[in-house]
Amino acid sequence: MSKYYSIHEFSKIIGVSAQTLRNWDSNGKLHPHHTTTSRYRYYSDEQLSQVMNVKPRNRITIGYCRVSSHKQKDDLERQIDNVKTYLMAKGQPFEIISDIGSGIDYKKKGLRELIKRISQNQVEKVVVLYKDRLLGFGFELVEYIASLYNCEIEIIDNTEKSEQRELVEDLVQIITVFSCKLQGKRA
Repeated sequence: MSKYYSIHEFSKIIGVSAQTLRNWDSNGKLHPHHTTTSRYRYYSDEQLSQVMNVKPRNRITIGYCRVSSHKQKDDLERQIDNVKTYLMAKGQPFEIISDIGSGIDYKKKGLRELIKRISQNQVEKVVVLYKDRLLGFGFELVEYIASLYNCEIEIIDNTEKSEQRELVEDLVQIITVFSCKLQGKRA
């Protein structure tokens, strides 16, 4: 279980004033782990380790690969090969987590495992081939959760799409998911 420090305890341990911590919070340099309704700031053991430059043990890079259906297994294998090749060239230890499921399904086993490991501070970096391979909707939320644990999300192919193209792809994905659900209920 994580220990929490008040702003004054935390400031004494790291050797800065409480006002400096308030400034860091407003500048985005270091946010408290949580703030109570009475606006008291509390910091966690993980944040103490981060500030004291103690590197968490056994943090690794995870390559995450996903396709939407079992018919795309060949695409999944190609995606895994591409991510493996990229990570081997970097020369860092890594692991691959793969999923088969919709980009708007948040209950995928691999995605849940990835988020769990990020929240346990075990992941240094998540590498995906394309942004939409992580999630079709909600990528920014996972990116924010990762940033809370000092975990980076790297996209290998970061080709920019026009807003219209992104919107069309999002709409097609939503329609596909709902039509599949409808067809599944009829069957």
